[in-house]
Amino acid sequence: MDLSTTSACNAYSAEFLNAVRRVLADEGGDSSNPADAGGLTRFGISTRAYPGVDIATLTRDAAVKIYWDEWWVRFGFAQLPAAVAAKTFDLAVNMGAGSAIECLQRALRASGMPVTEDGAIGPATASAAARAEPAVLMAAMRSEFAAHYRLVAAKQNRDQAFLKGWLNRAYA
Repeated sequence: MDLSTTSACNAYSAEFLNAVRRVLADEGGDSSNPADAGGLTRFGISTRAYPGVDIATLTRDAAVKIYWDEWWVRFGFAQLPAAVAAKTFDLAVNMGAGSAIECLQRALRASGMPVTEDGAIGPATASAAARAEPAVLMAAMRSEFAAHYRLVAAKQNRDQAFLKGWLNRAYA
């Protein structure tokens, strides 16, 4: 997908544009799966999470702006190395920012970087991510994200149908 045609493209960082491409590819277009608690969803933006947004008419540009303002900037993904930021951001959209950041922090600890698991990207998490061996950290992240999804599926039998897709996303 070419985001260079996005009207506010110049206001976004290259790292964000790369990361949001991944989110939009993973989230697909429209969805209204009765088994999905989010309800009507477009570009990964759901009626449940954004009750004030007319999801049926949501444009790609508007979705990108939501992801910039309410995800990328709000949670501080730009503080992380680009690949780590893109992966964590993508999974945050699916599992929630706090859960995704906690998975990142567990992966950092598994990679030998002592950080507190608090679900927030602060100076310690950002510094640890920058110092971690990239291949080791990415492998640990995939493992932690997959473990999170398996726990969710085990606790909520209704989500078993989603587990295969979630695991594909975690290991991508």
